Amino acid sequence: MAEKRSIFEEVGDTPKQVAAPGGIDRAGHGARGLIRGWLMILFGLVVVMIVVGGLTRLTDSGLSITEWKPVTGAMPPMSEAAWTEEFDKYRAIPEYQLQNKGMTLSEFKTIYWWEWGHRQLGRVIGLVWAAGFIFFAATRKIPTGWTPKLLLIGALGGLQGFIGWWMVSSGLEEGMLDVASYRLATHLGLAFVIFGFIAWYIIQFGRSQADLLQARRNGDAGLARLTGILVGFAFLQIILGALVAGIDAGRAYPDWPLMAGGFLPPEPFGLSPIWRNFFEDAGLVQFMHRMAGYFLFAFTIFVWLRARKLANGHTRLAFHAVMAAMLLQLVLGIVTVIYSAPWQVAIVHQLGAVALWALILRGRFLAQYPIPQSVRG
Repeated sequence: MAEKRSIFEEVGDTPKQVAAPGGIDRAGHGARGLIRGWLMILFGLVVVMIVVGGLTRLTDSGLSITEWKPVTGAMPPMSEAAWTEEFDKYRAIPEYQLQNKGMTLSEFKTIYWWEWGHRQLGRVIGLVWAAGFIFFAATRKIPTGWTPKLLLIGALGGLQGFIGWWMVSSGLEEGMLDVASYRLATHLGLAFVIFGFIAWYIIQFGRSQADLLQARRNGDAGLARLTGILVGFAFLQIILGALVAGIDAGRAYPDWPLMAGGFLPPEPFGLSPIWRNFFEDAGLVQFMHRMAGYFLFAFTIFVWLRARKLANGHTRLAFHAVMAAMLLQLVLGIVTVIYSAPWQVAIVHQLGAVALWALILRGRFLAQYPIPQSVRG
């Protein structure tokens, strides 16, 4: 039974219950630092995967493995007989018969290793995700509300493997010399989506939950919305870039700023039905990529000018980085066109897209959750 209190007892004599500092972070906190480190490893692997995928496409290696064996395919050919068997399968597809007829076994091995490495890296990423997720889930280290988000990364990774084979299988069909460009765009687009989620989660885990709750009150909703549009615009340009790569459109018109002496390429709508031109006509596809690049650059300047008015120095600096990366990417795109997309320049251009995508996402995050600073800045 509770002890009776005297009516003459001073209120000040009652012990006060003080909330312990950091309670928000401790409740369902989990191993934020460890999970962030795991996500950083995945981040690096996905970047490497995007680069290796681009090199696989630029070296025309993507169709060298004509079967999809998620488990047994991890082992490469281990004997000359096995290599000959794989080479025979490749010689049966249109790419060899119409483009690479006469290729030697040694030359085949070169493109085979590119594609095998690409697929093997995908398996490694899957294993790293699975090992980390199972460990954190089994030890109850995942913060409250984060289990579905971390599961999403694994689910998208599994979907990416399926789409990768869906893409490769299109290049094995009669009359095809490469994979279908729209399937390539889907594959690359999903890679950037996965990369984007991982990057966003890494940034979130870099700040405490209490810090984010406080920072949101000082966020710039207008700039966050504008940067959200910029994210979508940049993603569209990435998809258009994949369409360019899918049909080697980057090598079609090596002049700039015009195309074959005109604003529009010659006969941009020569294919029938008309919708095919937007995916298969090299001139029109490159033209769309160029025009989207100009509009994206202009919109980035608009967002950057808006961000320059911010009082928060951290957020301003983040948007300065976005503007610098966008300018560099524009120059790289022009150089890629002028030199007919050599693989060395083309892969740097693709890597520039990766860096720009990450910087835009970081700018979007800081617009919504600015880092606190002193009155002096």
